[in-house]
Amino acid sequence: MWGSMRLDLLSDVKDLTAAIVDIESVSGHEKRLADAIAEALAALPHLTVERSGDAVIARTSLGRAERVVLAGHIDTVPLNGNLPSRVEGDRLYGCGTTDMKSGVAVMLRLAAAVAAPNRDVTYIFYDCEEVEAARNGLGRLARTRPELLAGDFAVLMEPTAAIVEGGCQGTIRVEVRAAGERAHSARAWMGSNAIHNAGAIIDVLRAYEPARPVVDGLEFREGLNAVYVRGGVAGNVIPDECVVTVNYRFAPRMSLTEAEDRLREMFSGFAVTVVDASPPARPGLTHPAAAAFVAATGGTARAKLGWTDVARFAELGIPAVNYGPGDPPLSHTRDEYVEIPRIRDCERRLRSWLS
Repeated sequence: MWGSMRLDLLSDVKDLTAAIVDIESVSGHEKRLADAIAEALAALPHLTVERSGDAVIARTSLGRAERVVLAGHIDTVPLNGNLPSRVEGDRLYGCGTTDMKSGVAVMLRLAAAVAAPNRDVTYIFYDCEEVEAARNGLGRLARTRPELLAGDFAVLMEPTAAIVEGGCQGTIRVEVRAAGERAHSARAWMGSNAIHNAGAIIDVLRAYEPARPVVDGLEFREGLNAVYVRGGVAGNVIPDECVVTVNYRFAPRMSLTEAEDRLREMFSGFAVTVVDASPPARPGLTHPAAAAFVAATGGTARAKLGWTDVARFAELGIPAVNYGPGDPPLSHTRDEYVEIPRIRDCERRLRSWLS
């Protein structure tokens, strides 16, 4: 245990980030951090605070013409010898610094400092983003309390190096099965080696050329890759099954159904089973609220190369973007860090947008 249970929302955003990082919150163990966030927000008279499991929701109710949602997950991947946090120069190191406790700290600073924003704001701090979709706290709220997610526009504080990233890729994971027939390895000609037969699956993957489609003015880059291979019975048995698990990352130019159909066509002749799938989200940057946000945060945007919870907002009909101080390639690494000036710049830009 590293962190104190109390958070000072008026402290410098660097110190607040460090305090949040030092409250360990690996997925499924967010209660201490959720308690600290809820306690800190409950002391702010301009906010209404609710709790759903280990998700905390705080809202202004000023009757503004527009409501925006700022959302961030409070869980991290498992520790890797990277707590407690430490500062080296302009970098704050520690588990979750980039993904995405620096973004959570910015949200908390805004919630405390901007008591009368020019838009009504809903702040959502949620659990279990780094694990399977069925446990995702934002997904739970979408199913059980969708009214809490309502808004005209949403910002997900995912690491983007403080550059707006529009939309997100869809992801689908399938198992592609190559069949064979068992035989003794001394008489291999009497059977059919499923591992050898799976070579045709690998050939499809090797021949694939990643598409780079442009959607709503942003260039995405797709990917099709084997991520697991399973096969074999014993050291003296010709295997009768080999399963290649394939992950397809696709741009929001197609639906989940279209992506699945494409995979079945590519691997025709093999049994294909979908084991996990999440839909993409279009950038939606032509929406006035999204365009105003891009202008307020620097005027540039790029595509999100990955899946994020903006897709959940898209399913609810709410345009959403990714924007946070962390740097995406540093996520989940042992030496994860965030640039301290970037946290402060992100807070400054968002405070200006809301003020």
